[in-house]
Amino acid sequence: MKPNSNAPSSSIITRNVADITGDNGNVYEAIAVISKRANQLSVKLKEELNDRLAEFASTVDNLEEVFENREQIEISKFYERMPKPTSTATEEFLEGKLNFRRREETPEKLDL
Repeated sequence: MKPNSNAPSSSIITRNVADITGDNGNVYEAIAVISKRANQLSVKLKEELNDRLAEFASTVDNLEEVFENREQIEISKFYERMPKPTSTATEEFLEGKLNFRRREETPEKLDL
């Protein structure tokens, strides 16, 4: 996964609530959309990292045979430097790149 160049690498940024709420004015809905997208990104990144690190998995659990692998360290550092999924999801939301829809509410049935 390529890092999003628009997403800041710092995880603490002051945001304007009016920018996040957008047209509908519902901050809770906006946060729910952002958090769901962040979860999607997080799962994808974790799977990708695990796939890349699986090459280095050792079948031996002996501590004496554990050695430092420079390539494995570089892969880990690359993922650590990437923007956090919440930052990426927030930037995608603010740029209008996220598509979402509301669940239709089902009318309650009254038993008479």
